[in-house]
Amino acid sequence: MRRTTRAHRSRTRATALLAIALAASLGLAGCQTGGDPKASSGQQKVDLPPLSTLTPVANPRTVEGPATAVIGGPSLPPLSAKAEAKLPVTVTSHDPGGDRRVEVKDTSRVIALSLTGTVAELVSAYGLTDRLVGRDVSTELPGTEDLPVVTKSGHTIDAESVLALNPTLILTDGSIGPTDVVLQLRDAGITVVTVTRSTDPKSTDVAAKEIAAALGVAPLGDELTAELDAAIAAKEEEIRPLVPKDPAKRPRVAFLYLRGTAGVFYLFGEGSGADSLIQGIGAVDVAKEIGWVGEKPMTSEALIASDPDVLLVMTGGLKSVKGVDGLLAAQPSIALTQAGKHRRIIDVDDTLVFAGGTRYPDVLDGLARAIYTDGSARS
Repeated sequence: MRRTTRAHRSRTRATALLAIALAASLGLAGCQTGGDPKASSGQQKVDLPPLSTLTPVANPRTVEGPATAVIGGPSLPPLSAKAEAKLPVTVTSHDPGGDRRVEVKDTSRVIALSLTGTVAELVSAYGLTDRLVGRDVSTELPGTEDLPVVTKSGHTIDAESVLALNPTLILTDGSIGPTDVVLQLRDAGITVVTVTRSTDPKSTDVAAKEIAAALGVAPLGDELTAELDAAIAAKEEEIRPLVPKDPAKRPRVAFLYLRGTAGVFYLFGEGSGADSLIQGIGAVDVAKEIGWVGEKPMTSEALIASDPDVLLVMTGGLKSVKGVDGLLAAQPSIALTQAGKHRRIIDVDDTLVFAGGTRYPDVLDGLARAIYTDGSARS
């Protein structure tokens, strides 16, 4: 059993509070889906030609012009066999105030909550979509379209909406709140289990197993993570031939969180999720080079010093600053980087870029297409 130190709990709480602040204060809910959560194509099936059929660019560091990363899939379907839940089960909930043991007796009515929709997506991966009775604004899985949304302005949990659905279990990764609302729901007699937040393959495996355990289907956790790990490894192997063998030609990449209406520009570093994606496609993570940890307001000095060749941004964020021209006008320091000089800004679907879960291989695939290929298939 994992023991949680006070320092670790403090870091976890700080990360969760930052995520809540980013979502609530910067209006992430509206930009995640362009305003209407049903308007996004994030969960629609997208078929793309294999990476091996695409023509790689000569030097990904010198490509000019913006692009949109198209995310294919979903390529990893839900598990075909649904295990019978063995309840009651006692699991560990990683609450902001410290770990606690929680007994789960009933999983017939589940609400899964997270900034990215990953918790609900993992519930669905076990073939248990029919257990979900409500959703956060980021959850757009097939079969959940008509579920009531229980989060409001900036991914804030609406306690009344949750209580009205009479859930027997709430699963959350602590990335949305407020914490007082979660405590209120727990005090109302609802079983609440906080799982590890998914930011990279390792933490996704942990979260997937914790969710499976809380649902009483622990064996499926091992099965799903084995399939997911294999899919990620296969995708990284598929990407490898596109990565320049000459280290000097490997693209230098940074992820910027933009919100034009608030004048907010965050550089995402170690532990943000952006770092594992950049490293997963074999690119150079410039935030890591300069020791940038977590999600912090970008400074002109930091960006110029890191000098990325490519800037990754959310599609909604780029729209909020009125496109590439608006971004360069709002942040003149970007124009001093190679990415700015080449206008090499790549936007990614807000609902998918940090989705984690079973979509992780698909996101790696989309980023590799946008950075390393010209999009044309070889005959």
